Order: sequence, then structure tokens, then C-alpha cells
Amino acid sequence: MDRTVDWADGAVVIIDQVALPGRYRTCRLRTVDELVDAIRRLAVRGAPALGAAGALGVALAAFAGGDVRAEAERVAAARPTAVNLRWGVTQALGRLDAGPEAVLALGQAMLDEDERICRTASGHAAEVVLRSCARRPLRLLSHCNTGHLAAVAWGTALGVVWHLRERGLVESVLVNETRPLLQGSRLTAWELAMAGVPYRVQADGAAAFAMARGLVDCVLVGADRIAANGDVANKIGTYGLALAAAHHRVPFVVVAPESTVDESIATGAGIVIEERSATELTELHGRPVAPAGAPAFNPAFDVTPAELITAVVTEHGVLAR
Repeated sequence: MDRTVDWADGAVVIIDQVALPGRYRTCRLRTVDELVDAIRRLAVRGAPALGAAGALGVALAAFAGGDVRAEAERVAAARPTAVNLRWGVTQALGRLDAGPEAVLALGQAMLDEDERICRTASGHAAEVVLRSCARRPLRLLSHCNTGHLAAVAWGTALGVVWHLRERGLVESVLVNETRPLLQGSRLTAWELAMAGVPYRVQADGAAAFAMARGLVDCVLVGADRIAANGDVANKIGTYGLALAAAHHRVPFVVVAPESTVDESIATGAGIVIEERSATELTELHGRPVAPAGAPAFNPAFDVTPAELITAVVTEHGVLAR
């Protein structure tokens, strides 16, 4: 598989995640406008991938000239909840005085570093899982997409599955479909199928019942922003999963790069939550599935309190709280 985000011939190159699973294609984004559109429509998404895309967006702006900082702010603001996007932009702006080539060099270094960081973080998390569960082939539950497609390569929470599979310790993965854009059933299931890992897709609302039936040994999720106290913003539905896991005494493990930790926000209450278009819920392929004009509550993320989380794991190990 190609890198999820890359740079070639003066353009940001992405795997178009909106086209999957029906079609695998890459897109070349040559302007900041094109990159911002790709981020907003979730053609590129996932915390680590957005960090790299943010830095490369600054490189696009720097080579184009004009007001680079204003263009960089447009990139950073494209998705307000995911802190890695602004982090990547900020890192790249720190090289701006050295010229466009220096900005690009930093962005390319981020690409090269991403797989190492994700492999290390998910390796630490795999050990947390094995300390929390019986050492046998495990039945894992995944929410949203946290694999190769959410990063430049390898992935975060789904990277734990890759580590455990290498040791013969994965029986199967329950894949939450994940509203609002079905990133579990469209993307995670596709990655697991490509890797030959047994899986089943389930409705988000089935997760608690699956735990009650004893079908889940551990829940694995990623993060889009982690507050200083360990509260975690992640794809909508994560909070409900954590409540169910706590009730059923199922370990709940969060895996993310250190860049997802935002020490400037004391608790999850300070995290801005992106709300998306009502049509993502009221329409399906352009056809209405709700009454005309139906209002909708469509947050893209929720916040899970730290006390419901077994461990938050980064490339530096378990995050102290």
C-alpha cells in the first residue's frame, strides 16, 4: 500500500479515503484549497496523517508565495478537534524563515518518522493489552479507523492488532461501523481484509451487547486530542464504548502519538468538538432517509473521561495521569 500522505513532484499525494472500499486511488493536491477540501471531506483523515498533511500544506503555501501564515491558518482550521493538524502546521511554520525547501524537508522528515512512532506506540500498547488480558488469541473491538490509513504508515490502535497478530494472539476483531461516515466498515474492515485478519462488522449500537455476551477481551481506540488530565477526544461513540467497557470490566486502551497530547487544555471540557452536516445522517448516497428538513445532532467526536480509560499509550509508553 502507498503511504497515506506523501509528497511528489510539488504536490501532496494522498490515498483518497472517500473512494474506499470500492475504489483504491491516489489524488495529487497542488494547492492549499485542494488540501483543505480533502481534509474537510475526509479524503485524508486520522491524527498522525493530518499532522503530516498540515506540515506539507505549509510547504505548498511556501512554494506558492503570498501570505503563507494566512494560508497555513486555513489548513490548521480545516478540522478544529484534531490537534495533530495544527501541530503539524506549527512545526512547519517554525522553519518558514529558512525558506520553502526547509519547510518541505521538515514535512518529509515527519513522513519518515511516522511509521517508527506508530510502531513504537502500538508496540507499547500491545504489552498493556497482554498484561490486562489472558495470553491467548484475543477478541478485540475496534472503533473508527486507526490503521495505516489514519497515519502515514502502520497505524495506532489497529497497529496493536498487527503486533499481536505477528505473535499469533489475535482470534478476531469486531469492527464498529462508526458513524457518521462509516470509517470502521469502509476502512478498518478493508485494512483487516487486506491483512487476512478475521473480523466482523457490527453496528455501533451492538458493541455493549457484544461485551455482555463475552465477545470482547479488549477495546482499542485512537485519539484526536488528549487533554492534560488524560481525557480523550475521539470519534463519536467512543464515550459510550468506554462506559460499556467499564461496566463489563473490559480493558479500554487508547493509542496515539505524543503529538496528540494537548497540555494547553486542562480537561476534555475545553476541547472544541466539530459538528458536521446534517445530510451525513439524513441522506444516503444523496437519497433521503429521514423526513425532509429533519434537524440532526451530528458531532464528529466525543470526549471520554480519563477515569474510564485503562491506559493512554504513546511512543513514550503509558501516559502518566
